Amino acid sequence: MQTPNLPRRSAIPLALASVATAAEYPTPREAHWVARDFRFHNGETLPAVKLAYTTIGNPGGLPVLVLHGTAGSARNLLNQGFAGALFGPGQPLDAQRHFIILPDALGAGASSKPSDGLRARFPRYNYDDMVHAQHRLVTEGLGLNHLRLVIGNSMGGMHSWLWGVTYPDFMDAIVPMAAQPTEMAARNWMLRRLMIESIRRDPAYADGNYTTPPPSLRMASLLYATATNGGTLALQAQAPSRAQADALVEQRLAANPPPDANDFIYQWESSRDYNPAPLLERIRARVLAINSADDERNPPQTGVMQAAMQRTAHARLHLIEASTETTGHGTTGQARFWREALREFLASLG
Repeated sequence: MQTPNLPRRSAIPLALASVATAAEYPTPREAHWVARDFRFHNGETLPAVKLAYTTIGNPGGLPVLVLHGTAGSARNLLNQGFAGALFGPGQPLDAQRHFIILPDALGAGASSKPSDGLRARFPRYNYDDMVHAQHRLVTEGLGLNHLRLVIGNSMGGMHSWLWGVTYPDFMDAIVPMAAQPTEMAARNWMLRRLMIESIRRDPAYADGNYTTPPPSLRMASLLYATATNGGTLALQAQAPSRAQADALVEQRLAANPPPDANDFIYQWESSRDYNPAPLLERIRARVLAINSADDERNPPQTGVMQAAMQRTAHARLHLIEASTETTGHGTTGQARFWREALREFLASLG
């Protein structure tokens, strides 16, 4: 396996010392690379697509691609519960031995997105486009031709599955978390669709040409987040009375809404045609799938995950038992629930 080169000079590094102080891993460094003449799955093109990313650790180490969830960015992963439990000395993805690459997905963070100016005229990207952008960043921007690992959470987990079926020889292993390699369907897609439509049909949205954020943006995002995250047992323990539940609601209503309605709609709607299931036999990488038993978006009792795993070579499922400590779909955002399983998996790769 070829060791990675340093980022090309077109990248613009910036130290993120304030983020790194809470952990022992090296200081993260931000950069960006521009993908020229970017072609989307529907034939639309943009002359330049900015792809922001963060790197941690030794550029000569084993390259690891870490992918964030919907509406997030690389910064969302730079916390003590995730990065602080993985990237420090002796931890599973020790940055002294690994080169950690955390891209901001197309449409999110500091990467190109509708709010940069095109608004609703921005190409309607999907997950295939986002993974294609990540691949161009890794190969053209960073000069890599192989990855040790692709690991992602939620949307990042779905992107990890797509890496496995789209670039089957490009990585040794994938670890998709809080994700299934199956078509968007049932409650997960129904709630996404209702969230999107409640904003799009708001007169204040004005077909994406609003001057102030439509009021529906706050309520739609809060309703979806509450319905599909938090964990049944954890929420019952946290709010066992109406007064306590009301206090949680007031706390969430007081939080800042998503910054831009067009960005928000694009981010959630990009999952509309996600479905790697027909291509699962193409996966050659070793697979450790990690889900939580109380995941509201990927409930294990449907059996669809188990059926998909049977069709995937060299794959196993690590299912985290539900408890008052787990938080449903958000469980895998805390590495303490699966860090040792990841360590054992990586050791088995040789």
